[in-house]
Amino acid sequence: MIDRDGQPLIGEFPSLPKQERAYQKREALLESGRKLFSEKGYEQTTAKDIAAHANVATGTFYRYFCDKRQLLMALIKDQLDRFMPPNPNPNWMNHDPEIGLASMLKKHDQRLEKLGLHHVLHEILPHDPELAQAYADVRKKLHSSIYEGLLQAQKLGYTWDDLDLTEVAWSILILTEELPQRRTEQSEPNYHAIAKIICRLVFPPVILKQLKGNS
Repeated sequence: MIDRDGQPLIGEFPSLPKQERAYQKREALLESGRKLFSEKGYEQTTAKDIAAHANVATGTFYRYFCDKRQLLMALIKDQLDRFMPPNPNPNWMNHDPEIGLASMLKKHDQRLEKLGLHHVLHEILPHDPELAQAYADVRKKLHSSIYEGLLQAQKLGYTWDDLDLTEVAWSILILTEELPQRRTEQSEPNYHAIAKIICRLVFPPVILKQLKGNS
């Protein structure tokens, strides 16, 4: 993970394991960090907690990681894009766009649930300018990609004539970013309802009917 000056946000590790036993201890610390960050949050988790959960001494934690932030960065690595919503590219115009987009949203939400660090990432972002900038850069790239997809749809005459595509792209991004907030222990978000909102934002009813009819 690289910041704007080309330096790794993750920083230099105190040491890297050279033997299998050391490697296993480091992996146990990473897995403990993932679990505790997901369950307790970033602020409520300490290096001591992570070490105890991994059944190693606190000193062993600092043998491999400078602090808990570095461990979190090691978990995230170069995968910030995996925390971002899917890009509804022009392929969604080749079939029922509501069904296609709902399927993409469901897969994305399930991926975030499996990663287990989405809420932790957003907890630390306001307090970590370097990580926030890296995240913002990834977010801008996704916005540009969504915008290009909308532009292609507009050129085909599929969108509303008066759309400000830049703002629509941001609206889609914000809607999909909020998806994890809709999940509860009892139920998943209503993916189809969210997909329907996005599709009605982009396509006039006659076009949407036409696209559904072509599926």
